[in-house]
Amino acid sequence: MNKDILLAKWLNNDISNQELEELKASPAYTSYIKIAEATSQLTTPNFDSKSNFDAISNRLQKEKEVKVVSMRPFATFLKIAAVFAIIFAGYLFVDTLDTTIETQVAEKETFFLPDNSEVVLNANSEINYNKKNWDASRELNLQGEAYFKVAKGKKFSVNTNNGVVEVLGTQFNVFNRENSFFINCFEGLVSVSYNDTIIKLPAGHSLKVDNGRFISHEQTNKVNPAWTTNESYFENVTLALVLKEIENQYPIKINTKNVNVTKHFSGTFPHDNLNLALKSICDPLNLAYTINGKEDVTLYAKSSK
Repeated sequence: MNKDILLAKWLNNDISNQELEELKASPAYTSYIKIAEATSQLTTPNFDSKSNFDAISNRLQKEKEVKVVSMRPFATFLKIAAVFAIIFAGYLFVDTLDTTIETQVAEKETFFLPDNSEVVLNANSEINYNKKNWDASRELNLQGEAYFKVAKGKKFSVNTNNGVVEVLGTQFNVFNRENSFFINCFEGLVSVSYNDTIIKLPAGHSLKVDNGRFISHEQTNKVNPAWTTNESYFENVTLALVLKEIENQYPIKINTKNVNVTKHFSGTFPHDNLNLALKSICDPLNLAYTINGKEDVTLYAKSSK
């Protein structure tokens, strides 16, 4: 009988004694015995079917999730594009907003406009303009007082609630508080518009408009505004206006007692010494003052003897 068949019957324990003797007579029998003895010592590992099933299920679930994400790249792109669209829209919105520069009481600020025009902003004042459209329209709004050194170029306009000042390139000062509108031209030529009236103001001239009414058009020998060197200068203005300017330069509140604030004053006061400033105003008008605490000032008429 074929030795392979005999070996198979022996391994299955289905071999007769005669067949076993025949197999033993084979020279390869010893090798068969060694193989059988070695394999008889082998054992199969324990197999936890439930744990293996759970592990395989979890892995399949993760692969499924990954596949879902990878199958929707366009949706992800749309989300990213939406975020960038919002950021870009916000940038455009901010870019179209007006730029505002303002000063507080006793504060001055110098800055440059997009065309390199220089502006010195006096205390308690505000300027706003559109930076994006500046090249097309050099136009700004002013509340308070500012000194301008305008770079040459297109028309330059300063809008106020009392009137408009227009130039091409020059140096000038605009005072615009409440109903008072004063312009001083230091270089070049400015055009001042108010109440349907237009006045050309050359260098060395000043213009005063109060409550929309022409007050004066005078010559001046000043080369720049006095306030830019920390001193306010006035020529024939009401005491009420001067006191308001002191409050703009010092953090105080001025009260008056039996004082005619409509009387006129010409002179100056410094921005760095309150007592000297008050004396500069009070002495020429025969007034006195008291300072209560740090912020409360009272002006009153001196008693006559």
